[in-house]
Amino acid sequence: MKLFMPKQHGAWAMLIIPFWLGVVTQAFIWQHIPFFIGWLLLYLATYPMLLLFKGKKIPFYRKWTLIYIIPALVLLLIPLWTRPSIVYFGIAMIPFFIINAYYSSKKNDRALLNDFSAIIVFGIAGLASAYLPYGHTNADTILIFVASSLFFIGSTFYVKTMIREKKNIVYKRISWTYHIIIPVLYLIFGYRIVALAFIPSLIRAYYFYGKPYSMKDVGILEIVNAVIFFIAMTIAVLI
Repeated sequence: MKLFMPKQHGAWAMLIIPFWLGVVTQAFIWQHIPFFIGWLLLYLATYPMLLLFKGKKIPFYRKWTLIYIIPALVLLLIPLWTRPSIVYFGIAMIPFFIINAYYSSKKNDRALLNDFSAIIVFGIAGLASAYLPYGHTNADTILIFVASSLFFIGSTFYVKTMIREKKNIVYKRISWTYHIIIPVLYLIFGYRIVALAFIPSLIRAYYFYGKPYSMKDVGILEIVNAVIFFIAMTIAVLI
């Protein structure tokens, strides 16, 4: 049986990076493994679940929602048993899921607010992974949450200028301005390594703009950029 998988390939970095950066800010415990696998399956479940709101192929989407969500909930019981108060992070995700469901029902999945809502959800998962070992977060955890969210918002602007909005001058200006402002602000506030973590994003936003790259090419470059960001943010937290 061929798996029914999300088509938003860029979301994989959003799924992985905030979660494991959250672990870096506190400590790794074995419960992170079922937590991450459960989170992965929950993400896979939300893809057909959101498609249910479009009102088409209901039995098919319902079947795949159940295939993913049942093992996801079973695995997520492990971190919940370890740290019951972690449920509040799940509750915090609900309003953003409602926004995603709304845009799915309107068949407007590419709306900026929809993308931003998904980014915040992934960031909340990073907060939860940091919270799991000791039942609290710290300044590094908040730094990671904010920086990861800003990084992927920048990625959203950049990808739109390369694919769907490549002829839209307004998007180009927003993307270029955004990618300049973020590292400058971090530098002003004394976060030099964090500022450096955003420099590759700034370079690619300018240098690759207008290049005739395919969606696959853009995706590969974003994976490389995300890996660089992950390494830089890990260094920023650990030193």
